[in-house]
Amino acid sequence: MTANKPDDIEQRTLRKVSMRLLPTVFVLYIAAFLDRTNVSLAALQMNQDIGLSAKAYGLGAGIFFIGYGLFEVPSNLFLARVGARVWIARIALTWGILACAMMFVRGATSFYVLRFLLGGAEAGAFPGIVFFLSEWFPERQRASALSKFMVSIPLASAIGGPVGGALLGLNGTLGLAGWQWLFLAEGIPSILLGMVVLLVLTDRPTDARWLTSEERAWLTTRLADERQRNAAAVETNATKAMTSGIVWWLAVLYFLAIAAELGPIFFGPVLLADALHIGNLQIGYLIGAIGLAGVFGMLLNGAHSDRTQERINHAALPMVAMAGGFVLTALAHNGAMLIAGLALISFAVNAFLPVFWCVPSMMLSGTAAAGGIAVINSIGNLGGFAAPTIVGWGKSITGNYVGSMLLLGVFALVAASMMVLLRRSPRLGAAGVAAPPM
Repeated sequence: MTANKPDDIEQRTLRKVSMRLLPTVFVLYIAAFLDRTNVSLAALQMNQDIGLSAKAYGLGAGIFFIGYGLFEVPSNLFLARVGARVWIARIALTWGILACAMMFVRGATSFYVLRFLLGGAEAGAFPGIVFFLSEWFPERQRASALSKFMVSIPLASAIGGPVGGALLGLNGTLGLAGWQWLFLAEGIPSILLGMVVLLVLTDRPTDARWLTSEERAWLTTRLADERQRNAAAVETNATKAMTSGIVWWLAVLYFLAIAAELGPIFFGPVLLADALHIGNLQIGYLIGAIGLAGVFGMLLNGAHSDRTQERINHAALPMVAMAGGFVLTALAHNGAMLIAGLALISFAVNAFLPVFWCVPSMMLSGTAAAGGIAVINSIGNLGGFAAPTIVGWGKSITGNYVGSMLLLGVFALVAASMMVLLRRSPRLGAAGVAAPPM
């Protein structure tokens, strides 16, 4: 029998890994992102029903990220101890239950409390999955793997827009408001997916009985060789990683990017409703189309970044394009210009995300990766508190969204500048991130 060539083993092994792991985390994160952002569509009915002002809605939408940030690091460190399979399943079950409980909101206080608890329940999901995938995919294939997982973020909008608009149409059915149906129907899948995670995910390649012994040996050797090659540049101590200047630099950068992303996500349906004066279902379809722009941005940029093995420009340039999208959105004088601005923002931020997340996974390893990624994600996601709060306050004070959209555009430009400055980091250069410009 002819021996397998190295390329044959690589392709076969990574194809099996992709087919086994990526569909599960992909669908799981669609459910997670729907459950954290479906409040944007629910607001079209809920705000009036329970008496929420734009300022109160913005605070409640953002307070999710306070709970998320507080519990993120402990959650991810616990994941590193007990394993991704059990801990990610626990996260999905608890956030699904709380997502359903959002249907019982009756006023500002209960809205704030449930959003905070939902954030705490979901804490650790995203960085846990990023850490999990970094334990399975070699560096060369990592951006593509992350983009295939993270395409769930814009796809959640593409799916959630039309579905959410349709669920709002159930208003009055069985005595429930449309927004209550939305929370209930979109929370139940997360509970079911938590059970699927227990059956499908495997913590590490050495435990993968669904790979042949030859495939397991190739993958574990390849990953170990990469860690050894980058040993001088890669931090393995969790405490040092979480207090590292470069980790906090990335956390601030991610804070600005997330703030720029989530302002339009939480207020996009309201912006469209104010500008176009159309029904909830039509707004849902528009949100879905805007989400599809993000799908294309993520897949195209992630694949090109892997092909060229360049990360810095592939993360910085989308942030510049995003700032342009905010200018279009802020200055839009008709519906077409507003839609174009929101679509450009969606395309650009989703092009940025998978490439950005290649950087910390190349700097950190083991428990340090779990802790460092959690710090970056928890601090970064506080931008999700800042953005809707800024937009809500801006609307209350000025009566429009122009100033807040332009401010979020400035956030995107600062994030782009910080990304470019990472070229000065010896650690990133040694890890092969700061490749020559494209």
